[in-house]
Parts: sequence; structure tokens; C-alpha cells
Amino acid sequence: MLLPIGAAAWSPDADFDAARHVFLVRTPDPRAAAGPLMARPLDRGRPPWEAHVLAGPDPGSFAVLFKFHHALADGLGALALAALLFDEGEGVRGPARPAPEPRPSAGSALRSLPGMLAARVQDVGQALEIGASVARAGLPLGVPAALTAAPARTGTRAVAGLALDLDDVNRIRKVAGGTVNDVLIALVAGALRRWLLGRGDPEPEGPGPRALIPVSRRRPGGAAKYGNRLSGYLLRLPLAEPDPLLRLDRVRLGMDRNKEAGPARGAGAVALLADHVHPLGHRLGGPLVAQAARMLFDILVTSVPLPGFTFSLGGSRVREVYPLAPLARGHSLAVAVSTYMGTVHYGLVADAAAVPDLAALAEALRAELDELVREVS
Repeated sequence: MLLPIGAAAWSPDADFDAARHVFLVRTPDPRAAAGPLMARPLDRGRPPWEAHVLAGPDPGSFAVLFKFHHALADGLGALALAALLFDEGEGVRGPARPAPEPRPSAGSALRSLPGMLAARVQDVGQALEIGASVARAGLPLGVPAALTAAPARTGTRAVAGLALDLDDVNRIRKVAGGTVNDVLIALVAGALRRWLLGRGDPEPEGPGPRALIPVSRRRPGGAAKYGNRLSGYLLRLPLAEPDPLLRLDRVRLGMDRNKEAGPARGAGAVALLADHVHPLGHRLGGPLVAQAARMLFDILVTSVPLPGFTFSLGGSRVREVYPLAPLARGHSLAVAVSTYMGTVHYGLVADAAAVPDLAALAEALRAELDELVREVS
């Protein structure tokens, strides 16, 4: 689009064909098949989503892998889009389909030029304010933690999942304090420590890797919307702390400090700058920012809240839901977690070459939960 310079707009796909987005994959191991499918980029010439039905060896047993480009939706937005594909019932309703955005003509763009210039000036002011808050928070630029940095971009992917009892997590929370999310993050910190020590690495030292904790800025009870409405918190994972309850306490204190500052004031608020950068800046600066991801944080740890009802697809009840987060360039590991039907589901995505023992990390999560339960019993 010529005016405004660098702008883009969504438009309907006149040749849309669902068969080009939904695929059947017969596999003896659906989870193993998910890794290569995650590694395959979406076709940018089509609406940026796919659904892969993974038919396993057991009759009637299957999994579905939904892939949504992050330009289309963040975690909550992806859930709203997936709800459109699930069976309707038990409270499941997808968001109203938005009307296509009109593509402004050159004439209309010129007529609105004064308003556009005022908006740009306001955006620059907000960007400077956010940038100043990030600087005051001390954005911890530096060398990425070795445990989460991929030495080379192999393009391979491995996926692992783990289901834990939500009652156990709540038991820990009630005794040790904090929130469910604090406990879920502390489990990741403890599991990383166990995983490193289990493969023969030295005792962790220092402040620990920098976890980016995405924060949704969608209003509670508001209509689900497409696109991204995210900020983030940065949190040091206390891997050097050997006591699991003290690790949880440090995570809780760190998250409390983030919440007091708010999603627009801490170092993780750097994500908000994207809302105030001119579209041309996105086009020119996007590749540079992608390369800098490993300088900003070491590991993504995200929580995707699910509604309290159950999903079904084609008349079959969905028993487990594992969120899978995108792997930032230069990173080797991303962790996503959700709760569904009284169960906590961890979804792990890794560079398959950099992390060949991803299953061991999943088991370390289980061992960490078991130890915390013993500590509070």
C-alpha cells in the first residue's frame, strides 16, 4: 500500500478453500509428528493458519495441531479463533467475525493526512515514554544464557507435553502463598535446574536466565479480538537457589514487583513499542528486532488461560490441550502452560538439535512438582 507509506491491511481471500488449511496426517506417534509440523513455516500467500489432524494407531484416537501466525493472533486470540473450529455447545462460542477493513484510497489517505500526522506525533510521544520506562527499569541486555541459546539456527523442532494435577498446584499455592501462575513459573525454574544438573552441568550461579512472561492487555469480559494485545514482564529465574520453597518465594517477589510497576512500566514493556512505531518502521526494523530477541530475554514462559468448559471436535471430547509457543530466533526453548479440566498442561517447544533431551526436561517438571508437594505437606 502506497499511502500511508508502509501500511498494510487485512483483506478477504477471494479464493479461500478450507481444504488448503486442514490436513490429515497418519502417524504412529502424534506428538513426535508435531515437531516437524511446527518447524514448517506457514504459507504467507494464504490466510495464516493451519489445522493438522494427527491420526494415531489407536482407533478413534487423534490429536489436532492448530497453527496460527502471531501476526493474526496472540495466545488468547488464537484460542478465540480455535473456538470457531470446535463444535458449538457447552458454552463454546467463537467471536463475531469482523468486517474486512476497507483499503483506503490515495485520495482518502491524503484527506486524512492532518489526522495521521497528529496520530504519528502522539505515537512518538508514547514511544518515548515507554522507552524511558524501559531504560529506568534497566533492560538487562547481555549475553544469552547458554542453556536457552541455540548455537546455530537449525530450523528443527521437538515438542513435548506434560500433564500435572491442578489440585497439587493449588495445594502448594495455599501453603506457600502467591498465585497459581507464580507456582507454574517456579516449577519451570526448578525443572531447568534439575535438568541441567541431571545432564552433568555445573551448579547454576548468578541471577539466572531472563524469562519473558507475556501479559495480556485485553480487557476482562471484553469481546475477543484478533491481533496482538500483549505486553510482558521480565523475570530472572532463580536457578542458583537449591531450596524449592525459596525459589518459589523469589519468583513470587519478582512477579509482585512486576505487577506493581504494571505492564507499561517495566523492562518487559519493550513489546508495547510495536504499537507506536510507524508501519514503515516495522518493515525496516522488523528483521533487526528479530535478530535481537536473544539479547532481550533467554526463554519465553507463557500462560494461556482456558475457559472452564470442555471442548469437543467432530463429536469427540477434547481430553488434553497443550499450548505451544513460538520459538524466538536464536533461542532453543519456549514453555507454554494452560489449565484444562482440572489439569495443568505444559507444552514445550525446542530446537531439536540444541535440545535433544526435551523429554528429560518434561520429567524434571513432574519431579519438581512432587518435591514441592512434599515440602508443603
